[in-house]
Amino acid sequence: MSKYASKQFWTDTADRVIATTAQAAVAVLTANATGLLDVDFLEVASVSGLAGAVALLTSIAFRGGAEAQE
Repeated sequence: MSKYASKQFWTDTADRVIATTAQAAVAVLTANATGLLDVDFLEVASVSGLAGAVALLTSIAFRGGAEAQE
């Protein structure tokens, strides 16, 4: 069975993407250290979205995992 057909793979991938996106958002928000009204939320969304996309692509491209252990 392909790792891409596994529900566990997609659950783990979604968890990783959500965590990475949230971490990137926190990093951008705290790096600016400005008030809430001064935050450029488009920039936060852009950087966080890119980090999430990289996490997704990394999970898909990673060749290890369950198949390598069998």
